[in-house]
Amino acid sequence: LFEDGSELKVDAIVCCTGFQSMNETVAGIVSREVADKVGPCWGLGSGVKGDPGPWQGELRNMWKPTAQEALWFHGGNLALSRFYSKYVALQLKARMEGIATPVYGEP
Repeated sequence: LFEDGSELKVDAIVCCTGFQSMNETVAGIVSREVADKVGPCWGLGSGVKGDPGPWQGELRNMWKPTAQEALWFHGGNLALSRFYSKYVALQLKARMEGIATPVYGEP
């Protein structure tokens, strides 16, 4: 049902987002400088094809502070988004209260 009251009969609705790297999205929304400062998102830095490294001990730049102050990435499928939203919220609240929340960083 559309705002104008019209309808479209369909057999399926497919929701798709994220057909490029999060880094490129940041470059388009914020700036190339910030995107380069943050670096790639996702990946463990394990040296597998397409994952440049270095190893950080957890997913790169996801659900934790990035190299750009006040820029956080929250993404993934519904299960990941639902699961990690609680941890992001707790980290942000802790920072607002002055409680340290150390995470893995650059090796």
